[in-house]
Amino acid sequence: MVSLSLMLYGGLVISVLLLFKKMSNVKSPFFKIGYFLYSRTRIGQYYFQRELSKAKQKFEHGHSVTQDTQFDGLKIHPIPMSEDNYAYLVIDQKNDVSVLVDPADPEVVQEHIDKEKATPSAILTTHKHWDHSGGNSEFKRRYRDILIYGGAMDSIPAVTNPVADGDNIEVGSLRFRVKFTPGHTVGHVVYILDGSPFNCPNSLFSGDHLFISGCGRMFEGPPTTMLRSLDSLLELSDCTLVWPGHEYARDNLEFSSHLEPDNEEIKEKLARVLQLRQSRACTAPSNMGEEKKLNPFLRTSEEKMLQILGFEQKPTVEENFAVRAKALAEIRERKDKFKYKL
Repeated sequence: MVSLSLMLYGGLVISVLLLFKKMSNVKSPFFKIGYFLYSRTRIGQYYFQRELSKAKQKFEHGHSVTQDTQFDGLKIHPIPMSEDNYAYLVIDQKNDVSVLVDPADPEVVQEHIDKEKATPSAILTTHKHWDHSGGNSEFKRRYRDILIYGGAMDSIPAVTNPVADGDNIEVGSLRFRVKFTPGHTVGHVVYILDGSPFNCPNSLFSGDHLFISGCGRMFEGPPTTMLRSLDSLLELSDCTLVWPGHEYARDNLEFSSHLEPDNEEIKEKLARVLQLRQSRACTAPSNMGEEKKLNPFLRTSEEKMLQILGFEQKPTVEENFAVRAKALAEIRERKDKFKYKL
C-alpha cells in the first residue's frame, strides 16, 4: 500500500512537472507549483535525471556535433547534454589548467574531460536550475579540490565560492569577470572570459540569460529586472563571443524572422543556422555585434522594434524604460505562443 501510494504520488508530481515545462503562462498556479517543485526540491533533481536518461536514448552521441574553438593557448570545447543543453570545458593550454561551465551531466561531461586529458580546477555555475547545476555535487566528490562558483543569491548545489557582480575569478591565465544578470532566476550570473592573454576576443558564457537571438524566460523577476540585465550586456564589445546554455538558435531565429519578416540579416542568419543544424552542428558561438543587430530581446530601444510591437517611444528616460519593459514582456509572450514550422 505504501509503495503504491508513493508510485501514485510520484506519477502525479511528474505529471505536474511535465505540464509546467509546456506552459507559457508563468503566472498560472499550476506553473508556479511545477516550477517550485523543479527549482526548489529534490523532486526537480529526480525529474532532471529522468530527462537525461530519455535524452541519452534519443541521442546516442549527443544532440549536436561540436567542434573546438582554438586561439593562442586557449581551447573552448562545447559539450552537448540532455535534449539541448551545453556545458563548456575551457582550457588554458599554456598552463595546463581548465574550467567547466554548467557541467550538469557528470557522465557525459567526464567523457569529454577524459578525452581532453584535463583536470578541472573550477566549475562556473550560471544559475541553480538542475540542467545547469546538477553535476556540481558529483564533481565535488570526484575532484576534492575543485572550486565551485555560483551566484550568491541563487541556491547553487555544492557551491564553495559564492560570487557577486564585478567579482573576478582567475585560474592560470583564465580570467573571468562575473556579471549579475537576474531575471531568469533571482541570482543568475554570467561569466566573461578575458581574451587578451590569448590574443582573442572576450567570451561570454551566458547560461540561460542570453541565447542566440533569444533570452531566458522570466521565471523569477519582472520584465524590468530582465531588461536591466539585458541592457547591461550592451556594454560588451561587438566582437565578444557568445556561448549560450542551450541549442535554441533555430527556433529563436525562426521567431525573430516571423516578428520582423523584412529583416534580410535575420533571414541570412537563419539560413546559416538551418544549414548547420542539417548536420546537427553546434551553432555557437555567436557574437555580441550580431546579437545587438538581430536579437529582438536586446532591441527594445529601437523605434522600429517598438512600432512592430505596437508601442511608442516616450520623451523621458523613465517613461521610455517602462515602455521598453512592456515591449520586452510582449516579445516574450509572442515567443512563448509562437507555433514553429520546422
